[in-house]
Amino acid sequence: MVLRRDKAKQLQKLKQESVQFFKSIYKEQERIIVFGEGNPDAFLVLVGEAPGQQEVVQQRPFVGKAGRNLDEFLRILDIEREDIYITNAVKFRPVKIDPDTGRTSNRPPNREEIDLNRTVLYKELTIISPSVVVSLGNIPLRVLTDDNKLTIGRVHGRHLNISIGIEKRNMVLFPLYHPASIIYNPRLKDTYIDDLQRLKEYLNQGSHRHS
Repeated sequence: MVLRRDKAKQLQKLKQESVQFFKSIYKEQERIIVFGEGNPDAFLVLVGEAPGQQEVVQQRPFVGKAGRNLDEFLRILDIEREDIYITNAVKFRPVKIDPDTGRTSNRPPNREEIDLNRTVLYKELTIISPSVVVSLGNIPLRVLTDDNKLTIGRVHGRHLNISIGIEKRNMVLFPLYHPASIIYNPRLKDTYIDDLQRLKEYLNQGSHRHS
């Protein structure tokens, strides 16, 4: 059994390696890396899409508006933020610049960005070795299942068995809609809450929480 402090050291090493890796890839434009954070021995890992503006400013995942979404997630599941590990499929903020105003805004990660980050996420999850991984939205779902055609509408709210990385580490994936999608489509709100209740039931069924 890998001790928590050893996992923390491995994660720190992976973070340093990732920063150097992305520096070597993106020589012209700096990419600020927002690595995962939380309990290295977490029973549950939450995987979002990519950091936004506030996450980059604070150098932490799931703060600002995303943090408020996370608060609801944790409240419904009746768990604390420090009990879980939180990360993103892409570790830097994908942006687009408006040619007229010069303003920077978020955009979905492209295929290259997703593929470059895939190995980092797989290594991160392999170190933590959680009982359950929760994906928010299509991009982390596709990365974790290695299926670029799978949609959240088909598999939300039920657990899937996945195996990730070169080692083919077996894990349970529980896909959820991205909380941000509820803003654009309020009809999804009830589905999202129902799915969270299903996740809570699933977590309570088994001995998923590490002792």
